[in-house]
Amino acid sequence: MKSYTITVNGNVYDVTVEENGAGTAPAAPVAAPKAAPKAAPAAPKAAPAAPKASGAAGSVRIEAGAAGKVYKLDAAVGQAVKAGDAVVTIEAMKMEIPVVAPKDGTVASINVAVGDAVEAGALLATLN
Repeated sequence: MKSYTITVNGNVYDVTVEENGAGTAPAAPVAAPKAAPKAAPAAPKAAPAAPKASGAAGSVRIEAGAAGKVYKLDAAVGQAVKAGDAVVTIEAMKMEIPVVAPKDGTVASINVAVGDAVEAGALLATLN
């Protein structure tokens, strides 16, 4: 078990983290505020409430090339795109990185929303 002191928006928290064995889900950290917070911190999204196509997802997957935060949705479901057109823009390390369509098609689904944190390889959208 490891203990950390973390400051978030001026609020100081003592956090204890327990490591579990490989292949098990990590335990939720227990946070105890040292000082009374001025406002409750916003909880991170557990699952993105992403807009999706009304039908089945497309056969061409568009995946994140780097971890970051969804900055902008450049295309919408049903929109025709050409190879190289930006579909989603990710922000990583203060850089905007367009994720482009690998080939011509129609956007079948958008699987993320603006502000979502994504890992490298995460499914962002699909094309037909």
